[in-house]
Amino acid sequence: MPPLAGKELRIVGFLCNWCSYGGADTAGVGRFSQPTDLRIIRVPCSGRIDPLFILRTFMNGADGVLVSGCHPRDCHYSEGNLYARRRLEILQRLMPFIGIEPERFSYTWVSASEGQRWQKVVGTFTDEIHAIGPAKPFGISMEQLEKQMAGVLASPENAGAEKQEVERAAS
Repeated sequence: MPPLAGKELRIVGFLCNWCSYGGADTAGVGRFSQPTDLRIIRVPCSGRIDPLFILRTFMNGADGVLVSGCHPRDCHYSEGNLYARRRLEILQRLMPFIGIEPERFSYTWVSASEGQRWQKVVGTFTDEIHAIGPAKPFGISMEQLEKQMAGVLASPENAGAEKQEVERAAS
């Protein structure tokens, strides 16, 4: 039994309007059991999620963040999830340097018809967050963090990487 059984943690989910939010809705309509500590933020596309949204969520006290979008090559906006994947991979690699355990963040792909998959994904993620426990407070201000992230994401080695990722996926 997890050490925090019965205590809700602050877990935030950024869900794509077209697929993942539909998958969560399908799970609800199907009356699949779901953890109650996930708070959903509906976004037009996973590609619209700025990594700073996720960091700001952690800085505002979230214990875990889950991003979910359309499956690759199935994006309503053609390439949004490919852009998201690239940004989220970079963010996940930077998290230890910022002071966030990478296990507190996850991203996945769930379509609107995958209610059971959504139930499994969200259940597994919340169990992992409960096993880790509450997050510790940050020791850096949002302004400092934004400056650091802007420098890293604008570096020459990351410039054009998103375009290459899209071109690779399209071929």
